[in-house]
Order: sequence, then C-alpha cells, then structure tokens
Amino acid sequence: MSQSDTIQRSSRVIPPASGCENAAMAKGEVMQTMEELSRVCLEQPEAGQEYPFGEHIRVFKVAGKMFALVPEGTVRASISLKCDPDLAQHLRQQYSSVTGGYHLNKRHWNTVVADGSVPDEDLRQWIEDSYDLVVDSLPKAVRLRLQGEVRGLE
Repeated sequence: MSQSDTIQRSSRVIPPASGCENAAMAKGEVMQTMEELSRVCLEQPEAGQEYPFGEHIRVFKVAGKMFALVPEGTVRASISLKCDPDLAQHLRQQYSSVTGGYHLNKRHWNTVVADGSVPDEDLRQWIEDSYDLVVDSLPKAVRLRLQGEVRGLE
C-alpha cells in the first residue's frame, strides 16, 4: 500500500498517515493520556465502557462488541484497536509505536502507544475505523441505525 492510497471504511474515508512520526510532537498536539483516548472512544454513537477483564483494562464496546481496549496504570497510555489486516501491517511498518494487539488476535488488532509519534488526527481516525469495523459486523437493523447516527441522519 502506498502513502497515496486511501482506505474506505463505511461512510468514513481514512487518509494515509502523514509519514512523519514526529509531526504530532512538532505541533504539540498529542493524545497522551488514558482519559483523552477514552473520551474519543466514548464520542462514538452508543459506545459504552466496561471492565470485563478486571479493573485495569477499560473495554469500549458498541452493541456488546469490543472496538477498543485501554489499559490503566501503565507508564505510557496505549490503546488496542481493531484494524483491517492489510492496514494493520502497514501501520506497524510505518510507526514504531504500533505493534500487534497485546493479548489479542494480531492479524485484526493493533496496540498503539500514545507517545506522540502518531498524529492525533490519525489516532482519532483509527479509533473511528475500529468502531466502524465492529458496526459493519452487526445485524443490519443495528448497523443501519448506528451508521445513520455517524452520518448525522438521525
């Protein structure tokens, strides 16, 4: 996949990453805390937060399905996100802070350390893309309702 490629997921277009791992740090825009990552997850329509794996892992779900995990009590904030397998590999090659999902299916999940190397705009898009992947797998009635909310149709 070249940097000029664009990934289409549901109604959102995911632009290619900027290619500069220090771009976000240069701008001073960095989602560095667990609270900031959690806030973006909870901004997704009908997203909820649970602790099914114990009190140290925040799990974000839509319609009962996981789209993000944020561990608590770590030195650096991180987030695990569902990802298209081809894009997952590409992002791991592009960013040292992106690795195969910790304790997850590494083909479909990436873990991103929020160290400033990934621009906020890209990280926000990846959270939204993870949400969209889960919504795409839901029953049609639920999927259409949620996609309508994403597009602002309801």
